[in-house]
Amino acid sequence: MMAAPVNPSDMNMIQGSYAILPSLPAVGGNEGVGEVLEVGSQVTLVKPGDWVIMADAGLGTWRTEGVFHEKALLQVPNDIPLLCAATLSVNPCTAYRMLCDFEKLQPGDSVIQNAANSSVGQAVVQIATAMGIQTINVVRDRPNIETLTEMLTSIGADRVITEDQLRKPEMAELFTKIPKPRLGFNGVGGKSATEMLRHLQPGGTLVTYGGMAKQPVVVSVSALIFKDVRLQGFWMTRWKRDHADKYSEMISKLCDLSRQKKLTAPVCTEVNFLHYEFAMEASMKPFISSKQILVM
Repeated sequence: MMAAPVNPSDMNMIQGSYAILPSLPAVGGNEGVGEVLEVGSQVTLVKPGDWVIMADAGLGTWRTEGVFHEKALLQVPNDIPLLCAATLSVNPCTAYRMLCDFEKLQPGDSVIQNAANSSVGQAVVQIATAMGIQTINVVRDRPNIETLTEMLTSIGADRVITEDQLRKPEMAELFTKIPKPRLGFNGVGGKSATEMLRHLQPGGTLVTYGGMAKQPVVVSVSALIFKDVRLQGFWMTRWKRDHADKYSEMISKLCDLSRQKKLTAPVCTEVNFLHYEFAMEASMKPFISSKQILVM
């Protein structure tokens, strides 16, 4: 392996609270990029020198070397940035599928999302921008909100608002300048998700892919009856297993966006693999908008 991120799902797996758990003893990490060093005589899908990512979760990427079946790997081009390749198979894929699979969006439409500074959120901003879709990005208020707003704007965010602003009547003015969203992405849960629901168009869809607040998604009866909003969930691991034949095509499209500099790696901190404890601790701290990347 060359580089592997520390994702929230990795930590959940270690804590024993994730939907899939490996048999112990196990190697942590579900995402990363490696270089093929040697192959068996019957291997045809990869060759020495190829960059590869994992085709599924649970294989263990926090390691320097590993032996895998060729079908457990997917070759990716080595002309994209290393950190982009290392963070390609989870969060950008989640963002891409949510943008494509739940509503038929057209250029000029808008989407709203919380956790906009997360890796998924940053990918949503960039992929949506490439598709001509406007983004309304909700983040928690914090001391460095101006810096965070500048970062999100620099990668294409149309609007950045705090969760407190999301609850205020002034949101009505925003929607005189940008269409109300038909699609929302929830990575938080709790009040944040409830407030986003209020701003969806009638018949709109809220897709939940995470629950960082560890609070339930609460929806009013009126939103269901009178606005006909739809609540759906998305889990990238399930999608990969149900659509294995389409995974390579999606990765190819994301690599093309990377080559065009329309999709970059999330803001990240590179950590030498020997100091993995630092990366683990940093990944659990609040208001850290930097993905921890273990570099082998």
